[in-house]
Amino acid sequence: MKKAFSAALAGTMALSLLAGCGGGSSATPAPADTGSPADTGSPAAETIQVAAIETAYGADMWQEVADAFTAQTGIAVDLITDKKLEDVIGPSMQGGEFPDVIHLATGREAGLTEQFIKDHNILEITDVLSMTVPGEEAKVSDKIAGGFTDTSLTNPYGDGKTYLAPMFYSPCGLFYNAGLFEEKGWTVPTTWEEMWALGDKAAAEDIALFTYPTTGYFDAFFYALMYSAGGPEFFDQATHYTEGIWDTPEAKTCFDIVAKLATYTNPVTPAQANDQDFTQNQQLVLDNKALFMPNGTWIVGEMADAPRADGFQWGMTALPAVEEGGDSYSYTWFEQAWIPAGAEHPDAAKEFIAFLYSDSACEIFAKAGAIQPVLNIADKLDGDNQLFYSIYDNGAKAAMGNFATFTPIPGIEVRGVFFDPVNSLVSGSMTEDDWIASVKSASEQMRVNLQS
Repeated sequence: MKKAFSAALAGTMALSLLAGCGGGSSATPAPADTGSPADTGSPAAETIQVAAIETAYGADMWQEVADAFTAQTGIAVDLITDKKLEDVIGPSMQGGEFPDVIHLATGREAGLTEQFIKDHNILEITDVLSMTVPGEEAKVSDKIAGGFTDTSLTNPYGDGKTYLAPMFYSPCGLFYNAGLFEEKGWTVPTTWEEMWALGDKAAAEDIALFTYPTTGYFDAFFYALMYSAGGPEFFDQATHYTEGIWDTPEAKTCFDIVAKLATYTNPVTPAQANDQDFTQNQQLVLDNKALFMPNGTWIVGEMADAPRADGFQWGMTALPAVEEGGDSYSYTWFEQAWIPAGAEHPDAAKEFIAFLYSDSACEIFAKAGAIQPVLNIADKLDGDNQLFYSIYDNGAKAAMGNFATFTPIPGIEVRGVFFDPVNSLVSGSMTEDDWIASVKSASEQMRVNLQS
């Protein structure tokens, strides 16, 4: 297993990283035992290695959580955090040495987590759900909010078993300058027809309707759009590449909306839609050069120090309904933590994952803006987060899930087939029909190679 993965990883590591990741790293030695750990049945002298991606939330929160875990259980933590985590842990994994716990979400350009999923190199953690949270009386399943362990993002093989633990969640939607809307007297569209009308109105004032950081951000957008167009049943069929699904009226609605939206997109967007320049596209909204962009709640921290137009105020809305009275959806994006199948200390690793849902860990994460998907967490938030996390209280429905995993196919990846072509639609180098034909062709191969 290790040798087979080493060959696959060598190719994967050559890819660039997704938006928001820059330089900088920290590798922290295991903290000393600072207290009397609770009796959890784990060896007090055991040390686990935890590797966590450093994002806009920072790295300090991970050290605090690691220290709290050690104090509670007596299990020391060798912590690795880095903005380019794949580059840091990749070489040792190619040599067959794996961290015990990895916090690295799907959807990153390097695709490392997806590679582990495709190769069945992730340890099943269904039993973690029935574990008692260290230091508490509640079980993990009692803490995690409903639905988060019933999605293909955590159960990628459709076998009813959990392999990835849901982490920091973020309602995704269309972010905009609420101050500009107030100044202009504009109303946030609730249907796509209203969206096109607003786009024409904004164009008259030299403001584009839309932009996007990179095409990778169309995952959450497209998933929510599929829900809006056909509901959960259509979403499930589409994400499992059901034969003929892309010839349905619901699919055509999705393709038509994206293609039309491309004509309303700020034309500089594709040139900046890369890992180095993506913040310049986000800046378009802050400068009132574009009205909406798909994003997640992390955008506030990511652009905290960026200049902005006078009166700027963050706003967020779900995707407009396809028709009057229809449902609008906001995709819930969440990160994942998982245990490599080759981890040296799987039992202690499971205990660490269970601890991530403890009240103490959730409070530490929340201070940095990282919100765990636990029950009633929104009641403890304020400011922008209270606005963002209340989106489902304001009529929007939650969309979750992603495209089903398939056996690796040379030259075919979900992002390359479904999302990357948006750049070409905006630039005019690809037609909607070309895109649809490509999706149909690739989807046929994906269906044949579905993993069970």
